[in-house]
Amino acid sequence: MSHLLEVRDVHGGYHKTEIVHGVSFTVEHGEFVCIIGANGCGKTTTLKTVLGLMKPTAGEVLIDGKSTHDMDEPELARHFAYIPQAHTPPFPFNVADVVLMGRTPYVNRLAVVKPDDRAIAWRAMKQMSIEHLADRPYTALSGGQQQLVLIARALTQEPDLLVMDEPTASLDFGNQQLVLSRMKSLSRAGMGVVMVTHDPDHALFCADKVIVMEKGLVINEGTAGEVITNDTLRQIYGTNVHVIDVEIEAGHTERVCIPL
Repeated sequence: MSHLLEVRDVHGGYHKTEIVHGVSFTVEHGEFVCIIGANGCGKTTTLKTVLGLMKPTAGEVLIDGKSTHDMDEPELARHFAYIPQAHTPPFPFNVADVVLMGRTPYVNRLAVVKPDDRAIAWRAMKQMSIEHLADRPYTALSGGQQQLVLIARALTQEPDLLVMDEPTASLDFGNQQLVLSRMKSLSRAGMGVVMVTHDPDHALFCADKVIVMEKGLVINEGTAGEVITNDTLRQIYGTNVHVIDVEIEAGHTERVCIPL
C-alpha cells in the first residue's frame, strides 16, 4: 500500500546552488507532519519541490504512489493545496468568492461555476465555522479569520494534502491557537497535513511526526516527544532551550519549550 506522500532522496535548489541534499520522508492519510529548522535550512525549498513549484535535480515526489514529475498545474492543484502565511487579493472580494476560488482546478475553460462547486465551498466554510462571514469583505476580517478563509479555500480544492509554510507567522497568540486547532481537527478527520514552522511549540501541539532539518538535510525524524529535545533544539537553533512537561490538569501534561 502506497503512502499518501513520499519524498524520495530529493535534491534541489536555485540556479547552480543546491539547497536540499537528499531529503526523504513520508506522510500518511490523517497524519500531521511538521518540518522544523532554522531559517535557511531548506524547509521552504523542500515544500516548493513537494508542491511542484520547483523540479528536483535528483530524486522524486510521489502522491498516492504516482510521481508528480509530469503533472500539470491543474492536476497538481487537485492533489495539493497550499496555505500561505497571508494573502491580500487585488480586489475586495467577499469571503464566499475567495473560498470559491479553490474550485479553479475543476471549472471549465469558460469559468462556469456549477451549483456543486458552490455547495463544496459552503461545506468548507462550515468546516472552518466561518459561514456567517460569507458576505463580509475578506479584507475587513481579522488576521485569524483571513487565515481560516484561506484554509477553507484550500479545502474547496478537495486536495489529498494540505501544505503550509509558517501559516501563523503574522498572527497573535490567540489566532495562532485558533488556526492550529482547526488544522489539527482536519488531520484527525483524515486529511494529510504538512506544515513548516520555526516554532517547536507548534510542532508539540499539532504534530504526529516531526522532521528536523539542518543545512539541507534531515537530521532527525519521529514523534514530537522523541525529537524535540534540549540537544536537538540547541543544535538547530544555536540557543539553549529547556523542554519540560507541564501538568495542565490532573493526569494530563503537555510538553513546552522554555528559552534559557
